[in-house]
Amino acid sequence: MHEGFLSVDELRDEVSAGRIDTVLLAIADMQGRLQGKRLSARYFLDEVLHHGSEGCNYLLAVDVDMNTVSGYAMSSWDRGYGDFVMKPDLATLRRVPWQEGTAMLMADLAWEDGGDVTASPRQILRRQLARLAERDLVAYVGTELEFVVYDHSYEDAWKRAYRDLTPANLYNVDYSLLGTARVEPLLRRIRRDMEGAGMYVESAKGECNLGQHEIAFRYDEALRTCDNHAIYKNGAKEIAAQEGRAITFMAKPNQREGNSCHIHISLRSTSGEPVMAGDGPHGLSRLGARFIAGQLACLRELTLLLAPNVNSYKRFVPGSFAPTAVKWGLDNRTCALRLVGHGLSLRIENRVPGGDVNPYLAVAALVAAGLHGIDGELALEDPYAGNAYDSGADTVPATLRDALALFEGSKPAREAFGEDVVGHYANNARVELAAYDAAVTDWELFRGFERM
Repeated sequence: MHEGFLSVDELRDEVSAGRIDTVLLAIADMQGRLQGKRLSARYFLDEVLHHGSEGCNYLLAVDVDMNTVSGYAMSSWDRGYGDFVMKPDLATLRRVPWQEGTAMLMADLAWEDGGDVTASPRQILRRQLARLAERDLVAYVGTELEFVVYDHSYEDAWKRAYRDLTPANLYNVDYSLLGTARVEPLLRRIRRDMEGAGMYVESAKGECNLGQHEIAFRYDEALRTCDNHAIYKNGAKEIAAQEGRAITFMAKPNQREGNSCHIHISLRSTSGEPVMAGDGPHGLSRLGARFIAGQLACLRELTLLLAPNVNSYKRFVPGSFAPTAVKWGLDNRTCALRLVGHGLSLRIENRVPGGDVNPYLAVAALVAAGLHGIDGELALEDPYAGNAYDSGADTVPATLRDALALFEGSKPAREAFGEDVVGHYANNARVELAAYDAAVTDWELFRGFERM
């Protein structure tokens, strides 16, 4: 067991010794945020460990502001907003170093009769991983989250309406050791606390936007990576708040470079052998080539699961290192898909997601796309060499509205996820679009208040 993780017996010992008194039971909601309960450790061990805990099913049927909205089949006023059961996944039990006396674990969701909550992001990913397992395959994944640090508390930023915020760095600190040293006390605390929560931290580096940074973690099996991603993102915000700072993972917080979340994915056999590498062109096996061909074939139709918000699409600017062209290349950062590594480390990097991505849905989309290519025996086009922004290739959808239309019309999406999941997340996009369409923005006021 990784350092930072706990067995149930170890948790009992920690509770008996008075070192842990609180257990967080968390689910991932549609936005990939952690929702759940703070339980007394004693109550968790006596009751929740064996029977789970209940939560209102509206947690998978609300907007970002937690407003109840219409259009969801699984949860509504007409259905009474009942409960689902949060079933502890004991493999995820770990310490929470940034909260005193606290442990936490993720939960899977079930209905009271034991049925699966199909719209739950964690269950959606589990089903795609089960499809891989049927073929004796395992997915390994790494996610690379970028964020911007501001020298304000979250409360101060809110009161300022997020205007005139001071970033932690006033110039581009991409790879700069001097620039990143300015923020190192915060970054070091995040890194150390994540290590204490069972994660394998690789590195930290500066990025291009003012105050922008990235902490990288070692790849792992897909579900564990997604759990770590969600816990890290939540924990980093909590730690920043404790330090009187604010960090944002939103895809495009200003006119400069956005926050990306490149996702690296590779496949192995259940015995641990690499299966994407082989003696074919570019070091790929036949399966590896088909896996990438599936990514290309499904990318536009599944972009909704990679870029879930209106703001997500503002990253996709030519020449910005955020992709536009549906192309793959050999270590080519202008393509949506970039092949890197060799042998066991050979992997495809999907550069479409931003920092606002729900990792469970995104990785489920990548697995589903890959299986579409493998099962359909799709042929892989030649890699693109040169500037893919100028390739004339099909592009990722330009707006959430475009992505929604492609997703709803996607046969591969319906075959992989089912009608209920497609309908659920299509409704989520419609809710976001309706809220956006109804908003009066600063852009409109500055253009029209006096001059129109």
